[in-house]
Amino acid sequence: MNILQRSLTIAAFVSASATAAFAGEQYVDETGFAVSGYDVVAYFDLPQSAIGTPQAEGVPGDASITAEYNGATFAFSTEENRDKFVANPAQFAPQFDGHCAYGVAQGGKVPANPNLWRIVDGELYLNITRNVVGFWEEDIPGNISSADGNWVSLEPTDASTRTIPQFTSEAPKS
Repeated sequence: MNILQRSLTIAAFVSASATAAFAGEQYVDETGFAVSGYDVVAYFDLPQSAIGTPQAEGVPGDASITAEYNGATFAFSTEENRDKFVANPAQFAPQFDGHCAYGVAQGGKVPANPNLWRIVDGELYLNITRNVVGFWEEDIPGNISSADGNWVSLEPTDASTRTIPQFTSEAPKS
């Protein structure tokens, strides 16, 4: 291996290591579970309500049916859902490491309520409060674009440690 090849190999390794080191953490609340112990795969089977109307509540996971991803434990309502998640976790995990999508669009990491969700273009987005959902729904594509732009600098920062306002999780089931 010549010096140029060795330098490129070292640079590629350092770049990959730095990316892994700077990856953000999943939001985990007092339950100790990602998405407050709700089954992220189940959202994709729930009917979506029209913009401006509340979504169906999420499906609580089971504490005995779990998988690890992005440094957090996710709970699932069925083994089938867990297996789908394990096969492709990025397909089901909420965007922005489970933080409020509108909060990220506004430039910060804040917690998200698992019952304030929407699937857009096959991706799961969560929000913090019903009032925030209203702001989010005023311009979902614009908010996603802003959030995606902000996420580049926000992702490596620590996950929110705040409690989800106006929400108490009974998930996961035991």
